[in-house]
Amino acid sequence: MSRHSRSRRDLEQGIESDFGRNLSYGAYLDLPTLLSAQHPRATPPQHDELLFIIQHQTTELWLRLVIHELTSACTLLGADDHRQALKRIARVKHIQASMTEQWSVLATLTPSEYARFRAFLATGSGFQSWQYRAVEFMLGNKNAGMLPVFAHDEEQHAELVRLLHRPSLYDEVLAWLARRGHAIPAEVLERDVSEPYHSHPGVVEALGRVYADPQRFWAEYETAEELVDLEDNFQVWRFRHLKTVERIIGSKRGTGGSSGTPFLRRALDLTFFPELYDVRSAIQDVEPEGYHGGDGRG
Repeated sequence: MSRHSRSRRDLEQGIESDFGRNLSYGAYLDLPTLLSAQHPRATPPQHDELLFIIQHQTTELWLRLVIHELTSACTLLGADDHRQALKRIARVKHIQASMTEQWSVLATLTPSEYARFRAFLATGSGFQSWQYRAVEFMLGNKNAGMLPVFAHDEEQHAELVRLLHRPSLYDEVLAWLARRGHAIPAEVLERDVSEPYHSHPGVVEALGRVYADPQRFWAEYETAEELVDLEDNFQVWRFRHLKTVERIIGSKRGTGGSSGTPFLRRALDLTFFPELYDVRSAIQDVEPEGYHGGDGRG
């Protein structure tokens, strides 16, 4: 036996002997609980229902992490630690990429396969995901009208009420910009944060100053572009959601009572950070040195 083979065998024996004394991989992750949380309901059993359940459970796990990271990012911005806050936002962007790619797995579910177990969902729907609504509130899409959907669960409802009345990530960014000397209007900083946010020309003007001189205001410029990435990613996720649902159920109503694809299509018009898009229209093109207009033909 080679020395390499002996050392590998000794190492494996050492690992095996530690299982009874040390915390195991399965125990650390509580895999018995995690892997026993899938309860298909279709009768007779349908092969594809497990895919549907795991897809949505995985999304909820990612949403839990997004909430964790956004909570930290808001706290860090409030403490003027924008670098660590951007680290949290960067992680959220990678989570979003994973969540978006997951739709390709669910898209392997054909309409015929889904129809065999859809009735067993009853009124259950992703529309009722309190964590998804929490993320929307944290990013600034405040809508008190969504709270009754969660009234049946006192704990979830209370958490959403709390988030409704807390500053969003964008609110924290605007307050941070003000503390750095940018002219964010007082009515924006002092507004009722539980109400939906609408674009303000004063914020567009302040951001225009940042975008006009990114080298001088690099921290602000970088933070703004990170938020644009975050929103772009969210819109891509929404679009993939729409197209996956459209592919599987067409124009049918959602199981939770929503209109289905029309509801998802309307969500594509929502924006979390409106001035970050409005400012793009306000940025003036810079003419090359020596350019005097015309079409270039003399």
